Amino acid sequence: MRKLCLFLMIATMAVMIGACSHSKMDKKNDDLVFVEGGSFTSDKSSDNVKSVKLPNFYIGKHEVTQAEWVKVMGSNPSEFIGENLPVEMVSWYDAVEYCNRRSMQEGFVPYYNIDKEQQDSNNKNGNDPIKWTVTIHEGADGYRLPTEAEWEYAASGGQVSKGYTYSGSNQADEVAWYWRNAGDKYLNGNWNWPVIESNHNQTKRIGTRKPNELGIYDMSGNVREWCWDWFEDTNFASGTFRVVKGGGWIGDVSNNEISFRGKFDPNGFGPDQGFRVVRGG
Repeated sequence: MRKLCLFLMIATMAVMIGACSHSKMDKKNDDLVFVEGGSFTSDKSSDNVKSVKLPNFYIGKHEVTQAEWVKVMGSNPSEFIGENLPVEMVSWYDAVEYCNRRSMQEGFVPYYNIDKEQQDSNNKNGNDPIKWTVTIHEGADGYRLPTEAEWEYAASGGQVSKGYTYSGSNQADEVAWYWRNAGDKYLNGNWNWPVIESNHNQTKRIGTRKPNELGIYDMSGNVREWCWDWFEDTNFASGTFRVVKGGGWIGDVSNNEISFRGKFDPNGFGPDQGFRVVRGG
């Protein structure tokens, strides 16, 4: 009898452990897309990305939404309000803090060590008074920002890439929200802010354009996306600006190209500035 009870206890524990593991995998499958690693070469982008070998990783199927942000952070900083719109008006610091808080909320080890008291001596930006020292917690399994190389590799379709100019197509209007198509009517002519504003351009609901080869949405357009990297330093050690990728609803179509490199003050934020998350594979 004792042996039977012991067997039942072990079997029950195995089911519970299996269910927890399955739940975590289901979450990856629901919210994140698996990206098989491999060698990646970009002829157009920075020295950071030109030739790298990447391990497997998971990346957000969508940009982080306002509903996801509020669940973790408790309030909504966005200018254009909607649960299924991407969160915007968030700085690079906001994004890394979100990653850590979400990790803790979901039972993962936070990926970043964030020291808010010690100013980062590697931050050369004279317009950034925040300058938190943010370092990587080696071995952590939590959420993080993609590196520029990871972002570009995933946007291009990874191992199944078809070599598109934009993420999922050679036709921007199939996959991207940008200044011409993100308002009441399609705009022609040259980029013009008063015209964009009067056309009521704004962010759009996630996942309403065509996905790329891996099933990832909005990597061209909608909001610009924060990456981990410094814009200037190929060793990621120091710099003035952080890399942003993908363009946004305000920007020109050239900003939506996979290879386009944007930059922004780490403490900067705007109604076209958001991000997506990554976890290790």
